[in-house]
Amino acid sequence: MLISNGFTDHGCGLAESARQPYRILIADEHPIVREGLAALINRRPDMTVIAEASSGQDAVDQFVEQSPDLAILELKLPLMDGIETVKSICAKNPAARLVVFTTCLGEEDIYRAVRAGAFGYLLKDTSLPDLIECILAVAQGRRWIPASVAAQLGKRVQDRELTPREMQALRALSRGMSNKEIGSALDISEATVKVHVTHILEKLNVTGRTEAINVALRRGLVHMDQSVAARDESDFVSR
Repeated sequence: MLISNGFTDHGCGLAESARQPYRILIADEHPIVREGLAALINRRPDMTVIAEASSGQDAVDQFVEQSPDLAILELKLPLMDGIETVKSICAKNPAARLVVFTTCLGEEDIYRAVRAGAFGYLLKDTSLPDLIECILAVAQGRRWIPASVAAQLGKRVQDRELTPREMQALRALSRGMSNKEIGSALDISEATVKVHVTHILEKLNVTGRTEAINVALRRGLVHMDQSVAARDESDFVSR
């Protein structure tokens, strides 16, 4: 794993100018982000943007159709989120070289992205030199993760894993649901919900629901926009 703290693996030292430019796919919901990235990348003779995608499914389709050398993906994509997009692309092409380019610094976001198959993980406040270095490293088959992201990833690796059912209960808690409502939604007893909540508090090392939600949001276990959307959908269905 390459960490941008001064250590750089320059590979075998072959002249990069002798090869064709790296062909890059950009996937982001916002046109201004895609266009800005493309403008920066296309200034260089060693890389070029060949396709853009505005959703996760579009990114998967474009990757299959265009076979880029590398794709740059936002985690917050419509239709299919960034993690599922990474998984889907890697399932279709295990050799895919993918960079996550996002505002999400939650431990869980980073962990899931790397585990899904991302070779690089950059925040959108990164410098242009770091962006270029990451693209070149990943395009050449090396991992590139900045030190701040690596620190978050290291913390997540040490955390206790929540079970799938505990994750469901945690997402329900973040939507403000009571134990009775969670039990009804998950088709389990209220007593079982209480057991799950107890385990969640223990694993997150917190003493109450509010603190658990705050920690979950900070770590990226849940996202406020997803919680609000799910709550709104639930309210709409119940009307």
